[in-house]
Amino acid sequence: MSPRRQFLKYSAAFAASSTALSLSAQQFESPPGSAETVARDEHFWQVVRSQFDVQNDIINLEQGYWGKMANPVQQAFFEHTKKVNHAMSWYVRKQYKADFLAARESVADALKVKTHEIMLTRNATESFVNLITQFNDFKAGDEILWADIDYPAYQDMMVWLSDSRNVKGHELSLPASGTDDDYIDVYRKAFERNPRIKLMLLTHVSNQHGLVMPVKRIAQLAREHDIYVICDTAQSWGLLDFTPDELGVDWAIFNLHKWIGSPVGVGALYMREQTLAPVMPFPGEDPGDNDVANRVHLATSDFASFLSVPDALAFHHKIGGKNKEARLRYLWESWTLPLRENPEVEILGAASSDNASGMGGFRLKGKSSPEENQVLQKRLEEDFGIFTVVRNDLSSGSNIRVTPQIFTPVAHMQKLAEAITTIAG
Repeated sequence: MSPRRQFLKYSAAFAASSTALSLSAQQFESPPGSAETVARDEHFWQVVRSQFDVQNDIINLEQGYWGKMANPVQQAFFEHTKKVNHAMSWYVRKQYKADFLAARESVADALKVKTHEIMLTRNATESFVNLITQFNDFKAGDEILWADIDYPAYQDMMVWLSDSRNVKGHELSLPASGTDDDYIDVYRKAFERNPRIKLMLLTHVSNQHGLVMPVKRIAQLAREHDIYVICDTAQSWGLLDFTPDELGVDWAIFNLHKWIGSPVGVGALYMREQTLAPVMPFPGEDPGDNDVANRVHLATSDFASFLSVPDALAFHHKIGGKNKEARLRYLWESWTLPLRENPEVEILGAASSDNASGMGGFRLKGKSSPEENQVLQKRLEEDFGIFTVVRNDLSSGSNIRVTPQIFTPVAHMQKLAEAITTIAG
């Protein structure tokens, strides 16, 4: 079957489940049925769309930078901002501590962890910096590990850690696309080749192309080799439905302003109970290994953003974490499946829905340079009205990252697939 006929076959299948609806903002409830059934209920997702101040002048498929607040969350954020701005230090010195604790407890509840295992931060990067700069368990000959799919700034920080602590660093080049077993095999061999690895960074969902790594199985292998695991879940919570216990890692870093939908400026640091000792308290904080809070110092932060966390989680729960995960994966399928057999298009990251998230990546066959992908991104934007972003940090080369949101209609993904088919010829 020709690539064009293959595209039309899949496009028709996805279009059959799509209806054009115009709905005003309203209260809603998740419909009954499995998450996979809800994912294909275009009526419900149009109602969800009505809960956001959506951008209509372009098809924005670069939603992975940070998440749009739903209208109820945005309104709550405005009210919290007014409250803080009105009462200022009177409120912050007398009531904020209890309200911040309530926000922290709401995150602990949602992640099914103990409150003393989770602390709010300003972003995942701050959480990561706390861990690697305060890690104090290196000995002569120890080594560290990271991979090309990790967040670029974190890769740079792992290089810094290697240089500043005089520990040998290893960077893995992972397959551009593959199955869980493919990636596990790479890590297994790395652990066997380098028995002195003490600390590693492991990404849950890659910001480069949306691949979901088999974290639990890799973390189990790491544990067998006495390796501490920092798991980067900055892109995954809310994109996927999970808890830290299900990942089996020591420490995890979060963003709540991506897929959970809080205001910008909210992250979290998770440290599993009884794993705090290798990471020193933040300088000047009280000593002790019983509460992750003393590994962080927030200083003066955006109080209203933290106060809005329970509001963001309430909206997230109303839709349902499993429903969001299934919907976003369905959107990924709706543009990748029509293109999968096109010899002129390379889909990166997940080899199938089994290790896919709602984020994805692609490039034209044989065109992996940053310059070629910048030209492709510009053509999608200017000729087809579709906004994406170029990612340049994979060992295999550059690619275009595609990131819809829960309010993205499936028709937008079909337009993307059609545009890529047209460009590829």
